[in-house]
Amino acid sequence: MVQKKSILLIEDDPLLLDIYTTKFREAGFQVRVADSGEKALQIFSKARPSVIVVDIVLPYVDGWGLLAAARKLQNLKHSKIVVLSNLGQKEEIEKGIALGADRYLIKAHFTPTQVVEEVKSLLVSS
Repeated sequence: MVQKKSILLIEDDPLLLDIYTTKFREAGFQVRVADSGEKALQIFSKARPSVIVVDIVLPYVDGWGLLAAARKLQNLKHSKIVVLSNLGQKEEIEKGIALGADRYLIKAHFTPTQVVEEVKSLLVSS
């Protein structure tokens, strides 16, 4: 039996979180969600998702802090990290990559279906 790929979605907008959760489940992913940086940190300590999709603007702990924390944790060293944010300035994209993001996607440039395809292609290429 093939094990489902797991994904941790970190997004504070409930509508977007619901849409992305649905799309990833339809694509065969096992989905966990966090609606704040604080909740994401709690999940980090016990989960080993294949992929982490993280927004930057989050309550309590922002996406920058989560990126840095995830890349320091042994249990997440093989997890792929995708930033999905509306922060799209060149400096922000460079910062995301420097902190360890494998991909940086600007929300306004990708439909939810395209985001799923980007994540799937990232997993295939690794």
